[in-house]
Amino acid sequence: MTEEEAVQIAEYVAAACPAQKFGEYTPDVWGEILKPYAVDEARTAVIAVARRQPWISPAEIVEEIKARREERIELAHVVYDGDPDETGAQSAASRRALIAAAANGHLPPRTPAAALGTADRLALPPGDPGPYTNRIAAVRAAVGQGIPTARDGVVNPRAIPCRVCQALPGTSCEVRGRRMRDVHPARLDDAKRRAAGLPPVDPDEARAAEDRIRAATAALAAQAVTTEET
Repeated sequence: MTEEEAVQIAEYVAAACPAQKFGEYTPDVWGEILKPYAVDEARTAVIAVARRQPWISPAEIVEEIKARREERIELAHVVYDGDPDETGAQSAASRRALIAAAANGHLPPRTPAAALGTADRLALPPGDPGPYTNRIAAVRAAVGQGIPTARDGVVNPRAIPCRVCQALPGTSCEVRGRRMRDVHPARLDDAKRRAAGLPPVDPDEARAAEDRIRAATAALAAQAVTTEET
């Protein structure tokens, strides 16, 4: 909160509590106390406190702000999926960023089942280019890490999407709704081709090659059965 915004809050309180007296330096002191908080949060807190009592102190505004933040965190049912590439410190920072996003109202209220579901998708607007399509992407953007991008000569399979499970860049591959420690072989192959400067695999050609392999395997199996029968 800026000094000008602190003056606005003091004037807001004076309008809500006309019997409350203010000195010349009251806005300055209130500005120091309310500095860590957003002016919109403070204004909402003033209204809530004014509905309960005729006098408002800055400490009561802070208490109301903290109560509403804790309520938003509780309703969001914050669950951080984690990332196998993160260190312990990075994971802790990511979880703190996710909790802060919930406290600031960027995460909508959810049921516990939705919070735990791997198919759950959120959208956070922390200021970086979006859209953010899952919790890990949103948290990375909130802590300034962003989504990893593919670089020439570097094999990083998580920097590209997976054509098998449709995992997005920066997220882990999944099998039957469970996050994999490693990535799908096809994703690793695509990353190697990207690093080597080769074009991506044509999905139609890949499926055709798989069909040829299946047909050849079936033919060999049929031949083996025929040989055993004779």
